[in-house]
Amino acid sequence: MKLKTMGVVSSLAIAAAMATPAYAQDDKAADPNAAKDAANEIIVTAEFRATNLQDTPIAITAVNAAMLEARGQTDITQVAAQAPNVSLRPQPQNGGTGLIAFIRGVGQTDFNYALDPGVGVYIDDVYIPTLSSSLLELIDLDRVEILRGPQGTLAGKNAIGGAIKLFTQKPKGDGSGMLRVEYGSYNELSVRGMMDFKITDNLAMRVSGMGRGNDGYVAMLDYGQTHPNSNVPENDTRGANNSDYTEMGGQSIIAGRAALRWTPVDSLEINVSGDYTRERSEAIPVVLIAAGAIAPAGTTFDPFSVGNSASYDPVTHDYTNPWLRGKDGNAVNMSCAFVPTGPYSCDTGGNLLGHDPRFVSYSSFLDAMDPTSQAPFKPYYAQPITQFQGWGVSGNLAYDISDSVNFTYIGSYRKYWSKFGQDQDGTPIPVAQLDNQLNHHAFSSEVRLNFKAAGGFIEGTVGGYYLKQKGTYTARVDLNYVDPVIDFLHGPDTTPSTTKAVFGTVTLHPTDALSITGGLRYTKDAKDYTYFRRNPDGSIPNGLHCFGPPELGGEGPYSEPNCLLAGLYDITGSFRGNRWDWRVVGNYRISDALMVYASASTGFKGGGVNPRPFAADQKLPFNPETLTTYEMGFKADLLDRRVRLNGAAFLNKYNDIVLSKLVCPESSLPTPCLRPDNIGAATVKGLELEAQIYPTDGLSFDGSISYLHFQYTSDTYTSGGVDYLVNSSIPLDAITPYTPKLNYSIGGQYNYETAAGTFSIRLDGQYQGKLYTTAENTIWSKVDGRFLADGHISWEDKDTDWKVTLEVKNIFDKYYFTSVSDVSSSLGVVTGVPGLPRTFSIAVQRNF
Repeated sequence: MKLKTMGVVSSLAIAAAMATPAYAQDDKAADPNAAKDAANEIIVTAEFRATNLQDTPIAITAVNAAMLEARGQTDITQVAAQAPNVSLRPQPQNGGTGLIAFIRGVGQTDFNYALDPGVGVYIDDVYIPTLSSSLLELIDLDRVEILRGPQGTLAGKNAIGGAIKLFTQKPKGDGSGMLRVEYGSYNELSVRGMMDFKITDNLAMRVSGMGRGNDGYVAMLDYGQTHPNSNVPENDTRGANNSDYTEMGGQSIIAGRAALRWTPVDSLEINVSGDYTRERSEAIPVVLIAAGAIAPAGTTFDPFSVGNSASYDPVTHDYTNPWLRGKDGNAVNMSCAFVPTGPYSCDTGGNLLGHDPRFVSYSSFLDAMDPTSQAPFKPYYAQPITQFQGWGVSGNLAYDISDSVNFTYIGSYRKYWSKFGQDQDGTPIPVAQLDNQLNHHAFSSEVRLNFKAAGGFIEGTVGGYYLKQKGTYTARVDLNYVDPVIDFLHGPDTTPSTTKAVFGTVTLHPTDALSITGGLRYTKDAKDYTYFRRNPDGSIPNGLHCFGPPELGGEGPYSEPNCLLAGLYDITGSFRGNRWDWRVVGNYRISDALMVYASASTGFKGGGVNPRPFAADQKLPFNPETLTTYEMGFKADLLDRRVRLNGAAFLNKYNDIVLSKLVCPESSLPTPCLRPDNIGAATVKGLELEAQIYPTDGLSFDGSISYLHFQYTSDTYTSGGVDYLVNSSIPLDAITPYTPKLNYSIGGQYNYETAAGTFSIRLDGQYQGKLYTTAENTIWSKVDGRFLADGHISWEDKDTDWKVTLEVKNIFDKYYFTSVSDVSSSLGVVTGVPGLPRTFSIAVQRNF
């Protein structure tokens, strides 16, 4: 993506809204010596009513606009770095524009609509129902609240692991505005802006927008050209089909938001907003870590072996049809020669054109295998793109019926489509290629009635929630590694679903210091999933000649295209369920400086059916997973509120855990497998601590640390001296994906006032412990622990009209992976998404 593209992005953003700020101005936080007071006065609405963070008996991390700006956080995954036991990261290449979210070991990795997210994401109390629309730019925010633990009685939609709530700035009508322009590494150009103005005395409008473009940071090279002495042919179609895709990781994103706030009388407030996001980016970066022969389940993957890269040929009746035909006419086999660098590389004799081999991929997105009667739909090109387009409208009506009764209505409609291509093997050999398209729309409606009675002795909330959504998933799935080859059209698979719920929470205040809260929720879910599997020409596999030998008139085994998928057309699997959830909490303020609480709560994530059966007998259901959490915590403001300490300890009883298995021992086709299943139960224990310290005016420190211990408690069987959970290949000592045992963060900021303005310096560091990306915790799915540091230096004039910021991210230039994909048991490869190396940027901001 080149500068002219970024110019278009920026021009659109400015024209649309003067391109939005990630953060709005805050008069109190703008004073560098008021940081302590601003931090201590964060107001949250985690319990459906406005309370001080320190009076809220929930494990919650709250970040206001000033802190978001100071840390340079512009997307939701960055906020999680400072929150204990929270793991947020972008989806890898096979997930497109989306989010992987886990809190306290509970979450979801799969974008497919058949599975519910384990962590709820909200914007202005509107639930975002899918992972594929949850990777959000932080546009004009007032604050972010991250709630840990089940939120079944405290949020519109049940959220088993926790909730992430984003609250935007409301229009003020004060005539304020802001424009921020930033330029940095990889030709990144970002423009953000905001305008807030009065239309009438009781009607205000706020318009914000952003645009960002940058070049890619992983080079996508043609192996045949860079290794002319190898047996790999040049990609003759590269110029025609991949002309602009010489990189991966380049982005082009614009987003805008407009909000209206109407207050016709003091007792009524109506907020209406609309937002739009458009992304036209390159493929998400993937590099090859190891490659070799496929290692079926129960065997050890050898990264220096050579894999046979040929399929069954109905003419020769042998496995002699190359996936990639070399210059000499023979198959180019999978090997470490395609790993550009690292301990498992044997790549020699190539010219990488000056690129850092750690950021090089030989992906081609091309399948030029010779067509056969069993696999006739070749050649095929997947698109190396990541695209998204979505919009939404929402309304919030708040009416004070009386001094003690308040009515709230929240309604929304959201719609998006997403397209993304995938070269799953990361090599020129066409092992697996996919094009994916997601279409989704959702309508939600929620009512709440907040009340107080008996002079404040009783207060509470009752309400109802309704969500109707429909997702459609369509894909071209080209899997040469499957025996027999399957190359088919997936879908359009439809997933309509509804959620209906009623909930209530009541809090008693026997004394000014003591509060006791009880909550109850009833949820009714309905979900259907309809399978459509077709050949790329639209015909439907019937499976009649799947094993037709020559003597019976066939051309050999598997002579019919996609015969394994027979019976998976216009077949619907359904889930219906209902459940009661509850929450009980008691909190006691020992003194003005210390509050303690204890709670117990439950939550669940809905069931469904396997959306990706590779054979008819993998079309199996899974049940809801459930969680009971016991928690104790404290919130303390010490030493004249210069030291804030918030801590929590929890015990989770986690049952019927839903995870995707890589091996289906219950199927006639154990691999490949990507089946969600209830794999067992676990006990999870954890500790969390957050701190903010203000030693002197202008100097502040903040940090957090968390520890989590996860232990499966299900029945097991033993194989090869290892204990596994029954009906799976998941070891007893495994942990859920994307769940590190240890996380910590630390940050410090110093503001120095002079006659020329305020100079500020800020440093942030985050450590993420070792984690695994698969339920099986294979050694190849391990992501090593890493420490990352960012820094910011800024100057702001005395009138706070101008601000200049220099930012450095990944100060120590750490090479790390945000995620790793271990498909050695099916494809014979291990790939990873490398994080960005050290980057620099400079930003100029004008407030008015």
